[in-house]
Amino acid sequence: MSESTDTGQYLVSIVVPAFNEADSLRELFRETADAFGSAPFEMIIVDDGSSDGTWSEILALGKDPRVRGVRLSSNQGKAAALAAGFLSSRGDWIATLDADLQDDPAEILPMIALALEQDLDLISGWKQKRKDPAGKRLPSRLFNFVVRLSTGVRLHDFNCGLKVYRRRVVDGIELYGEMHRYTPVLASQQGFKVGEKSVNHRPRQFGHTKYGAARYFRGFSDLLTVLFLHRYSYRPLHFFGGIGTILSLIGFFISAYMTVLWFAGESIGTRPLLLLGVLLLVVGFQFISLGLLGEMLLKLSSRKPFTIAEQMPDNSSGTGGGE
Repeated sequence: MSESTDTGQYLVSIVVPAFNEADSLRELFRETADAFGSAPFEMIIVDDGSSDGTWSEILALGKDPRVRGVRLSSNQGKAAALAAGFLSSRGDWIATLDADLQDDPAEILPMIALALEQDLDLISGWKQKRKDPAGKRLPSRLFNFVVRLSTGVRLHDFNCGLKVYRRRVVDGIELYGEMHRYTPVLASQQGFKVGEKSVNHRPRQFGHTKYGAARYFRGFSDLLTVLFLHRYSYRPLHFFGGIGTILSLIGFFISAYMTVLWFAGESIGTRPLLLLGVLLLVVGFQFISLGLLGEMLLKLSSRKPFTIAEQMPDNSSGTGGGE
């Protein structure tokens, strides 16, 4: 399919994770249908273990062939819900929306048009005029600053639930924990082109926010995971071996110093520095061994150290080279 800025030629899969959002789903689908008009789309609503009538609402909306539902066995988190939705999606482009009506579905087609125009693989929404209380905005600004600084991905808003992906991006990233925040980082690490667009953000109409301070702490923990896996996933010895080498060298020089003192006739048996030197040597060698073990496990695993973004078709069975 040739690409142009005519977004109506693509099937768009809209993945909506929902946890206790029964009141908003019907309006969300109505707004989406109005925004798309005759453009083809499918909405995949993932019930993340809701305890209200969310699943009943999904079943009712499922009478429209454009709506499909997925129900998780328990509340497994937004990343798991998005991963389940991605797996069920069939579109050329995949959009994600929060179910609380704060994201505007009318932004999806303009985001795809911008991605086509700028040849982007992922475009993230930027809630430039965010309609949330200060207690939610301020921690989010700090979080976005830290992620931007530590990853080098220059986006204003990693937390925005409104994002648009090419098919190949969602096929190439793995979500778990709080990784849904870092899909632009994961995509950028794999060589995909990432951008952003300022989007309309609206006040919450129903229910209450599912995000608290604990989610930011979990998010920062997952940020460390993202950074570590990107830099050392295929070379664990560089990380563990580097730490082990530094500790071993410090331990060696301490032990050498203590040895010189012993030859000089000083008693070193009760010196704490002797114990520190030996401890650093032992711990350093353990870190190096851990790195070597990681390298062995990596070599024995079947994991590919690369991702393919595009590949030319095989024309070897066609014409050419005949007698």
